Amino acid sequence: MALSTLVIASGNAGKIREFGQLLGDLALEIRPMPEGLEVEETGSTFAENARLKAVAVAQATGCWALADDSGLSVAALGGAPGVQSARYANTDAARIARLLQEVNAIHRAAQERGEPHDRSACFTAALAVADPRGAVVLEVEGICPGEILETPRGSGGFGYDPIFFVPEAGLSFAEMDKATKGRIGHRGRAFSLLEPQLKALLTQQTA
Repeated sequence: MALSTLVIASGNAGKIREFGQLLGDLALEIRPMPEGLEVEETGSTFAENARLKAVAVAQATGCWALADDSGLSVAALGGAPGVQSARYANTDAARIARLLQEVNAIHRAAQERGEPHDRSACFTAALAVADPRGAVVLEVEGICPGEILETPRGSGGFGYDPIFFVPEAGLSFAEMDKATKGRIGHRGRAFSLLEPQLKALLTQQTA
């Protein structure tokens, strides 16, 4: 089947909006995945989970599917929450509260010992595209380095955005406008690698 419709393998409205903006220049009909479709994320890496979701949604819909698995890895927490980022608590606010409580506790303990404390972190986005048969044809990964703020800043974005600070921009993800986040954020970095490959696929099909 020709690549004309691309189903976003996510139930996250924020992610679907971001992908709609990123894919806006391509001649594609963008659709959310069907309501009620659940894909168990059993992979141990972001790339494995992206593959699982792309394959499952492509097979369920008979359409091309784009999946991402993304999350926040914090050095002080040994890389947590990582692939468990969305399951670290039940709501965005609770996830932020838990992460800040854990990182700030480690920070205070280090200060009391007179030791430096590492607040570095990175957001990773793995993207996978599967064809209607469920074969993965494209895979990329984007990483945005940053650090964890002591308190939330900004009102935009979603997820952990208010506590993730990007030094090169001098802003948290939640303080960035959509264009800035789209350019330097992990999903934007991954998409910049994916876009030329998607364009090549579209060109091949119209040639």
